[in-house]
Amino acid sequence: MQVPATMREQIRFKTGETFRLLRWTRSVTRVEVVLDPTHSVPLRGEGDHWHYHRAIELTLVQHGDGTRFVADSIELFDSGDLVMIGTNVPHYLHQNGSSAGISIQWEFPLEHGIWSFREAAPLRGLLEAARRGLQVSGPTARSVRQRMEELPEIGGLTRIAVFLSILDQLCEAPSEDIRPLASAPFSLSGTGAHQEAMRVAVSHILAHYRDSVYLSDLLRLTAMSRATFARQFRLNTGKSFAVFLNHVRLQAVCRALRETSDNVSSIALNCGFNQLSFFNRLFRRETGMNPVAYRASRQDSP
Repeated sequence: MQVPATMREQIRFKTGETFRLLRWTRSVTRVEVVLDPTHSVPLRGEGDHWHYHRAIELTLVQHGDGTRFVADSIELFDSGDLVMIGTNVPHYLHQNGSSAGISIQWEFPLEHGIWSFREAAPLRGLLEAARRGLQVSGPTARSVRQRMEELPEIGGLTRIAVFLSILDQLCEAPSEDIRPLASAPFSLSGTGAHQEAMRVAVSHILAHYRDSVYLSDLLRLTAMSRATFARQFRLNTGKSFAVFLNHVRLQAVCRALRETSDNVSSIALNCGFNQLSFFNRLFRRETGMNPVAYRASRQDSP
């Protein structure tokens, strides 16, 4: 599998720092590091474009919605979305309007003292699974969210204890509460020279997927030849342009099926599918059911 070419973020932890707590209230680009309940430091966030880092990250979106990219996974997200990103896994949040959330970042290299404790053994499996990105849901997500929202208001040993309790909850979570996102484990190194051009291309697709999106427009926006664009787009997203566009449109259809009572044809056309026969074949292939059955299954879900 090809992996995204993207930007490496250097995260430096202070000596003796167990983890770093981040918080944003409007945009993932305007972040603050919460040192304790009374002190924070502003930080330029990297979440609005493809990036990766050695640190493991657990991110909770408290308010907002948009599109979440983790390696080759493309999904819509809403308030309450909770995702764990493993070491060097590329990721990116495209938010619709403003958003707010909390992230925890940490590193446990082989020489870290935590591995000297027998009780930490289950953590190895969790961190290995996080190389695909993990979405946390169900009772585990509700419990972890509560604990994460406590962290900015506490300090000292209590903060460390809450952090360790979060890791314990994730390690002990039932399988139905933990879902891998990427199709295979990812781990990157290096940087991508075409990252900004690909960010422009992806942003254009997300803004205009309901309309006709032409390759010629993307070539003009990125100032690339057709061959270079095709190669870099696949490297950056794990998908071809056509597959990526259809995936984004399908995600929008699925959301509309869950949240509205509009008829299927209207939804498909509104989300950019001009040929209903193609849409129906694609939907069945990707979801294993037709749109009517999909809507019924989601309405029956708790």
